[in-house]
Formats: sequence, structure tokens, C-alpha cells
Amino acid sequence: MPYIAVNVSETISDAKKEAVKAAFGSLITIIPEKSEAVTMVDFSDSRTIYMAGKKVEGAFIDVRLWKKADFEAKKQFSEKTFDMLEKELGLKKENMYLNITEFNEWGSRGTYKA
Repeated sequence: MPYIAVNVSETISDAKKEAVKAAFGSLITIIPEKSEAVTMVDFSDSRTIYMAGKKVEGAFIDVRLWKKADFEAKKQFSEKTFDMLEKELGLKKENMYLNITEFNEWGSRGTYKA
């Protein structure tokens, strides 16, 4: 199950959250064996974000995946995510960071699996 935490400096309306969530549902399919049906998107908006000691309008996207994914798929997903957030939220790419963490073990649906 992919987990995507969206931490942004601005306040996001419910309509924008729906648009970003839907976009992630589509983008996650770039990564083989991942789909919207098993993706969780978690929004934390109105965050105070500093870069280089200055307050900025920005974002940090934390993506967690069960099992290792192909580098090129992760790169394409990341680049399209930056494009989408720039379009949907008006954030500058230079004020956004994204990381992808992969786990060999994961708990979901009442169990823990490897």
C-alpha cells in the first residue's frame, strides 16, 4: 500500500484536496504494481515551512512503498508529482521536496507481511 503524506504551507480547500488526491491516484500507477485502490493520501496543510532560514510557501511529500520499485518509475512519479503540485497548488518546484522510502515488511488489513 503506498502512503503519501502531503505537507504544505498553504491551507488547502476540500476541493483542492480532492483534486490532488485524484491526481495521486493516477500518478501512483506509474510505479508498477501500485494503484489508487490501495493508496492512502494524508494531508497536513497550513504548515510553517522554512528553507535556508526563510519562511516559504512549499511542500514536503513523503511517499512510503511496500517493496522496492524501479528507479526510473520513481523518478517519473516524482517529476510528475512536482508538476502536478505546481499546477494544482501554485507552489514553486524549488520549494518542494519529495522522498520515497521502501519497506520489505508492511502491516495492513489486520496483518503484517513480508
